[in-house]
Amino acid sequence: MVTSGQWSTGLCDCTKDCSSCCLTWWCPCIAFGRTAEVVDKGTTSCCAHGSLYLLLAMFTGFECLYTCMYRTKLRQQYLLPKQPCNDCLVHCFCKPCALCQEYRELKYRGLNPSYGWKENMSKHSQGVVMPPVSHGEMKC
Repeated sequence: MVTSGQWSTGLCDCTKDCSSCCLTWWCPCIAFGRTAEVVDKGTTSCCAHGSLYLLLAMFTGFECLYTCMYRTKLRQQYLLPKQPCNDCLVHCFCKPCALCQEYRELKYRGLNPSYGWKENMSKHSQGVVMPPVSHGEMKC
């Protein structure tokens, strides 16, 4: 299992998880919404986060300012370092890779963002915990 203080995968390790990679490249608003719901521990829904992301992307192009806040929250929850640089710079210049890394991080830590916060907590309380995802190369 992954420990606090280190990222489970690197920023450019998108090929480590084919499903996360495809989701974040083709539907970033969904990937971000799912991640944000889990990071916020269910206080706001995936739909609300994803919709705000989409509106910001369509009308301002500055959705990276919104998404970088959740990278910071995720880092603080797991005591992760700022890598390779400041969270806002990572999201402004490499947003798809950042979203993919964050989605993978939650999965590697036993929280599947596609389940949402409530279902993840329900599975954990029942003793059903996702096994960690393999760190091997993707086989599509």
